[in-house]
This record gives sequence, structure tokens and C-alpha cells, in this order.
Amino acid sequence: MSLHRKGAKWVVRYRDGDANRSRSFDRKGDAERFDVEVMRRRQLGVLASLDGGRETLDQFVTETWAPTYGVTLAPKTRKHYANLYDHHIAPTLGSLEVRAIRAETIARWQADRLGAGAGPVAVRHALDLLGSILQRAVEAERIPSNPARLVRRARLPRRQEVRPLAPAAIERMRAAAEPRDAALISVLAYAGLRPGEALALQWGDIREKTLLVERALSLGETEDTKTTLHRTVQLLAPLRSDLAEWRLASGRPGDEALVFPSYRGEAWTEAAYQSWRRRSFDRARKAAGVDRATPYTLRHSFASLLLHEGRSVIYVARQLGHDARLTLSRYGHVIDELEDQPRASAEASIRIARARVPSPFPEPASATRTDAPNNDETPARSRGSVPMELGGLEPPTSWVRSRRSPN
Repeated sequence: MSLHRKGAKWVVRYRDGDANRSRSFDRKGDAERFDVEVMRRRQLGVLASLDGGRETLDQFVTETWAPTYGVTLAPKTRKHYANLYDHHIAPTLGSLEVRAIRAETIARWQADRLGAGAGPVAVRHALDLLGSILQRAVEAERIPSNPARLVRRARLPRRQEVRPLAPAAIERMRAAAEPRDAALISVLAYAGLRPGEALALQWGDIREKTLLVERALSLGETEDTKTTLHRTVQLLAPLRSDLAEWRLASGRPGDEALVFPSYRGEAWTEAAYQSWRRRSFDRARKAAGVDRATPYTLRHSFASLLLHEGRSVIYVARQLGHDARLTLSRYGHVIDELEDQPRASAEASIRIARARVPSPFPEPASATRTDAPNNDETPARSRGSVPMELGGLEPPTSWVRSRRSPN
């Protein structure tokens, strides 16, 4: 190790393992302080970290972060992070050395992204991802500290309060949908399942009084649920009737079969789900006169029905697979609105709405196709008739009971 002057610069030379290193400074005092730091790190056995962070951010992500950390992510999260990095981070910061990324650099990048019209939510997500990457760089001794922690994140836009759809609106959507889609809308709105959970549902998960939620569909692959917590959900009688009719119309598939397969009989791909959402779901939504709704937001209707029954926040949170604090924050205004209202049964509310809307299901008969009813072989039930109550989800041969149900 040596300190000497070379022209107008002061140069510190030192050896790191088998490699010769050097660093130049304009002032002698800076060079002397660096020389002392080299000696200190050598004594501590961490001299290699002194010259770390020379690779670019792109190189660090590709060679270190992705192979060691990215592989632990769920496929959907991995895809989301890749889109954030490629669209927001790489164009500006990807070519910079990791050690050259300062808090000021990140703050300027964030301001430029917002100025270019990027949404504040996407920019916050990108900043969180960048902070995670740089934290791994700290742990790998590329940089001494994480500069992203010093940057104030962009302010989020004002959050829209949830507006649960009433059973009457849900029933109008169901009446405008094909039988499979009508049953799927029922599961989303009357059991509160997330779309991925509903599409991964198997017939064996449907019990007499509850639905078992222990998996979800993501990018066409079956995974654990979003929170990795399994739960049972109350099975309302009208929904139980819908599922029984749909199982019969599907040809009574086995317990391991999907409740809502694609028209090819397989699990839905991401492209198939997005196509269904844009076409079939939006068609039913518009026919029902509903301005704003997505398959995911239908679960707010289930939460509202439970709260109207007088259920506790903890109970509703458990049904939705939420944390109780999140449930209170999300549905606090609904709870306030229902404070002095009389309690109303969820099942009764659905039945009242259903009595005013024709059923989407044709008269039960053995079916070989699930994409559309065969009008030549199966005469459709009159639009104003009331469906029969089914004796469970795997009914015996004489499956229609003599007693009629308001469902």
C-alpha cells in the first residue's frame, strides 16, 4: 500500500487479494483518509467491500439479484417486478454503477417519472422494488447503505371508497350471463372469493355449509392463496343452489374437477381470464346497468351482506382472508352507514332480489357441453319460473325435491 502524487492527483495504491487496486483524489487529505480506511478494512477482513458496487444496476440485477432473490418470488410477482424494472427503472438507472446511485439520483428519477406522466402508484411500486434491490446490494457488501431509504415516496392519489353492489344488481348481471358465468359471478359476489381463488375451486372444496379456499390460480398455474392462509367461507343457501344446478348442467364432474374450467376443460390462462373480463363480464355488467365493477370488487358485496347481518369485523375479515385492520379500514364507511339499520339476512336479501329477476339456468338435464345450452335437446325453463331446491351438490338420481324453494 502506498500514497504518492501523480501529476495533479494523489493516488493510493493497495492490494486486494491477487488484484492491484488504486484510487485517485484531488486533495491529499482525502487520499490520506482513504489510506487509513483501507488499513482499517484490511484488519477487519472486509477489504473486498471497499471496491464493491462497480457493476451496473442492470448487471447486479441480472447476475446477482434475479438468481438469488427473484427465484423465490411467485410467478405473478416475478412478472410484475420485471415489468416495473423494464419500464420504469432500467431506462434511467440501469446503466449506472450501483455505488453511483445516491439518494439524490433516486429522487430525481422519481420526479422525472412522475413528470413524464407515470402513475404515482406504479412509481411507488417501482421505488419499493429499487429499494429491495439496493438492500440486497448492501447485504452483498456492494454498497455501505441503502440510499432509497432516504427518498420520500410519491403521494398516492385519493383512495376511492368501496361501493358494494346490491343483490339486485348482482342478479341482473347473472341474468345477462351464460350459466357458467352466472355461477362464477355468484361465487365472487356471494362467497367473496378472489377471482384466482374462484377459478382454482374444485368440486371437492364445496361442502354442505362451507367452501374450502386453499389454492388460487395465477398465470394459469395453481398456487397457494394470496395470503398463504387457508380458510372456510360460509356457503349461503342461494349460492349452494346455484352451484348444484351448475354441477348438474356440467355433467356431474368428480370432486377433483375444476368448478369453472375454461371452455376447453382446462385451467384458465391469464389471457383467457383477461378476455373473459373484457368481454363476457363487461357485457353482463353493462346489461345490468352497472357503471363500475370488476370481478375482484364483487367480493365487496359479500362483505356488505355479512355486515348487514350484524357480523363482527373479525368474522368478516376471516371470511374474506383479510387482516381485521384492513377490513375495518376498507369497510368502515359501510359499517357506519349500517349502524342504526335493522339487521337483514344475507340469504333473504338475495332471495328477494332473485325473485324479481329471471334465472340464467335452463331446466336441468344431462349436458355434454358447458359453453352453451342445446336448445334442441334441452328446452329452456320459462324466464319467470322458480328453480327447484337441490338436495346437496352431488344429488341422488331423483334429485328434484317436491318442495319448492324461493331460490
